[in-house]
Amino acid sequence: MLSADPEVVLARLRGLALALAETDEVVSHGIPAFRVAGKMFAYFRHDHHGDGMTVVCVKTSGRDEAEMLIEADPELFSKPAYLWPSGWVGMSLVDCDWDHVAGRLETSWRLAAPKRLVKP
Repeated sequence: MLSADPEVVLARLRGLALALAETDEVVSHGIPAFRVAGKMFAYFRHDHHGDGMTVVCVKTSGRDEAEMLIEADPELFSKPAYLWPSGWVGMSLVDCDWDHVAGRLETSWRLAAPKRLVKP
């Protein structure tokens, strides 16, 4: 599903992502992306190649987790083009639970962050 106001959605996502340690925003392949210590952990996509969705793409621990998330909630999670083979999922940002989004962002951040930043 597409957001009616992607700039508002991006602003909220940006606030969550940039609140994580040593995170910055860059443009990657023409879209906003967030990285920690130089490693990508999230991409914002709005109608990417006409897919009709507004999502944040986040890392998972691998294909098994990604498949489990999509199977458990196909309304929320999807297979993002190009990133899916590496274990990433798309998470809908339309009528979403922003606490859940923040949790998945932090999980993705932890998967990309150097050990010195990740506290047990």
